[in-house]
Amino acid sequence: MEQNKINGNNNTEVKCCCCGGNVKKTERAEKDKKKLVNRLSRIEGQIRGIKKMIENDAYCNDVLIQSAAVGAAINAFNRELLSNHIHSCVVRDIREGKDEVVDELMVTLQKLIK
Repeated sequence: MEQNKINGNNNTEVKCCCCGGNVKKTERAEKDKKKLVNRLSRIEGQIRGIKKMIENDAYCNDVLIQSAAVGAAINAFNRELLSNHIHSCVVRDIREGKDEVVDELMVTLQKLIK
């Protein structure tokens, strides 16, 4: 992606190298990025563990319990990211008069609570 900063603060829009469309990006503080990446790395490890359980013919109930743990970990990741999004991106956009961010947030929430 060709990165052309279009608007300030934490959000930027960049031109996609393949289609030329605008793609939103959020710049995060290094500590916040590290925290989110660490959560995803733990989830990735859990998924690999479940895969190995299936390959080793683990008991279904044991696999289901691990799968539920992954679901809980993903939900925790989503809550953290959503909280960061609301406290930074959404608040900033509302203060700048970009009320459409509320509609975008509602669509996201509907997808998260399915």
